[in-house]
Amino acid sequence: MVTTLYLVRHGETEGKDRQCYHGSTDVRLSDRGITQIKCAAAFIARRLIASSPDRHNNLDNKLAAVYCSSLERAIKSAEIIAAPYGLKPVELPDLAERSFGIWEGMTFSEIGEKHPEAFAAWFANPVTYNPGGGENVMQVRERVTRAMERIGTHHKGSHISVVAHGGVNRIIICHILGMPLENVFRIEQDYGAVNIIEFWDAYPVVKLMNGPPLADRDSIQEEGQYEYSFQNIR
Repeated sequence: MVTTLYLVRHGETEGKDRQCYHGSTDVRLSDRGITQIKCAAAFIARRLIASSPDRHNNLDNKLAAVYCSSLERAIKSAEIIAAPYGLKPVELPDLAERSFGIWEGMTFSEIGEKHPEAFAAWFANPVTYNPGGGENVMQVRERVTRAMERIGTHHKGSHISVVAHGGVNRIIICHILGMPLENVFRIEQDYGAVNIIEFWDAYPVVKLMNGPPLADRDSIQEEGQYEYSFQNIR
């Protein structure tokens, strides 16, 4: 029995050009971010149809559930992915992005200027260092893996999607691959990224990371093309 997970990062957010740490702060998707998620949704739909055992009847080509972080940028992204299947995303606070505490809303350079000693400590050990009032990577891993275990238990043999954040997705992938958390920042997660993981009972296999391919991302630009991708699902 195979369970397939479509792990998605939310789309680009408003004010992205400032490149600050939003963390647990709520920010909205930008117009570009909405387009990115529509592209991701259409890509997932095509993969589901292609994986169907009977493409004419479209058996088994639907998501059984969509879960997301409780932050607005993830909720909106999840709603776009869930809509074609008549699903309402299930919000799980444990999937929220890491809290950066007093660093929330600050840029990389601002942190270095205003908190040089703390910044140096974080840079020396980013996995265990905890910004004032925030979380370290190990604390985030504890709650995220707890949430993923609950999701997996309830949806064995199904197609499911989890919509979360760059840091959360990196931790999930790192955990699945058995990688030390010190390597978590070696995993890229672009806005609107789709990762596909198959769970063969207790054996996970990463089928795609940080997809879809750029050619696929560029192929869906208009609303009409997005709607067309879902015509066989309705």
